[in-house]
Amino acid sequence: MHIPAILLATACVLAGCATGAERMQHAQIDRLMDRYAGAVPGASLLVIHDGVDVIRRGYGLADLEKGIEAGPATNYRLASITKQFTAAAILLLAEDGRLRLEDRARTWLPSLPATADAVTIHHLLTHTSGLIDYEDVMPDMADGAQLLDADVLRILETQGRGYFEAGSAYRYSNSGYALLALIVERASGRGFPDFLRERIFLPLGMHDTLAHVQGGPSIEHRAYGYSESGGSWTRTDQSSTSAVLGDGGIYSSIDDLAKWDAALYDDRLLSAESRRLAFTAATPTDDPDVAYGFGWRISGDSLWHSGETVGFRNVVVRYPARRLTVVLLSNRNDPEPYRTALEIARQFQDPAR
Repeated sequence: MHIPAILLATACVLAGCATGAERMQHAQIDRLMDRYAGAVPGASLLVIHDGVDVIRRGYGLADLEKGIEAGPATNYRLASITKQFTAAAILLLAEDGRLRLEDRARTWLPSLPATADAVTIHHLLTHTSGLIDYEDVMPDMADGAQLLDADVLRILETQGRGYFEAGSAYRYSNSGYALLALIVERASGRGFPDFLRERIFLPLGMHDTLAHVQGGPSIEHRAYGYSESGGSWTRTDQSSTSAVLGDGGIYSSIDDLAKWDAALYDDRLLSAESRRLAFTAATPTDDPDVAYGFGWRISGDSLWHSGETVGFRNVVVRYPARRLTVVLLSNRNDPEPYRTALEIARQFQDPAR
């Protein structure tokens, strides 16, 4: 009886068998991840190759105070990796006929100032709106107080200027993605966390993923963020902008992100046309080697996005033509994980391709 190679590979991964070359490969990956190991804030690492989880493990601790180890189910604040989910929510509503990407932002958010009149949803998705970054003009916050997406809109209502004319340049914009979350709410009639749960997370079986709202559902298997200073780690889990959802408020695990990655290869969530739009270079960025789609950076044959906020640094790197994905989530302010993820991906490069 012929057994497909992918089933054999899956069985081998589940059984823990590995060739000498694979053991050497895994040892090299452990060396790359060495800074995350031990009694320090840690990380969870996922490598998917040809549909198989070839690496799926945690390093270090998710909670220093309680000594809880990081693992595949540990939930990290994704920070700007959230943007790909916000973009997907907009694309789902476009498929539903609830909105058009060419709609003016002021059609949905009429309190925006007249200087935003030319800004479209497409501009918001691609960081070409020219809107002021709310973090540059936000008021001083009382200790522990946090902004919400609606507060971002209120801040922008007072800005009678932009950085440039809509569509004429690129500038990465957290403001734009906060506004997109509000547009999702107004076009769907659902709260942004509810829309994500009902239209993305539950259909894909991402049961532990959520847009975190104070007083809302708790975060299971939660990693807490830390920052290093003077050789010691301090918990720095939240900031005044951590409750803004559209640009960075989702918590998820490598186990749930494996389900998200799988859905990006077929029509189970987004249509082929929506995926084409999300993954197509819409604008150059300030890096000549990187373009931007809808919630995704595009470099050569890779789709990727990083996410960093106080106490968390994360990255997802996908190589769709090679059916290879690396996800590295960490609950610490250092090191920057993108280069590490690229080095890990190189361990799985097929020299014949």
